[in-house]
Amino acid sequence: MNDMKKILIMGNSGSGKSTLARRLARERQMGHLDLDTLAWLPEATPTRRPLESACTDIERFILCRTSWVIEGCYGDLIKFVVPFADHLIYLDLPIETCISNAKNRPWEPHKYQSKALQDENLPMLIDWIRDYETRTDEFSRSSHQAIYEDACCDKMIYRANDPDLET
Repeated sequence: MNDMKKILIMGNSGSGKSTLARRLARERQMGHLDLDTLAWLPEATPTRRPLESACTDIERFILCRTSWVIEGCYGDLIKFVVPFADHLIYLDLPIETCISNAKNRPWEPHKYQSKALQDENLPMLIDWIRDYETRTDEFSRSSHQAIYEDACCDKMIYRANDPDLET
């Protein structure tokens, strides 16, 4: 994995995408983009940004860097990034592992104004994680699996938390 310069990480909420992406970005001095920061309009009620607008910002991020790691669960945005990526990592962890990870997640200030607000959202997030295998939307396991199967870059699937993931 040491030769990878452009890495895309996808998976369910709580699968460890952000943790792995931050670690890779830090260790390799790569740019890091969490698709959560581009997928939503900055409003009180969650509303998705227009796809074209988010893709324009992603492309700007990609073209300004020689190495990067991008992570998220948004099938439409992931499909846009795949042609630019050298490597695709699919974190396909068991639902209960993702729930446990979500419960132990540190405060994410780029998503929530406080840890208390993040914790208030936890029951909804756990339900969201549980529905990963039965949903049919762009955030679903079936969507991620199809993207993985269609991707032409180097790729790998992780099905368990792996603290010794080679970097």
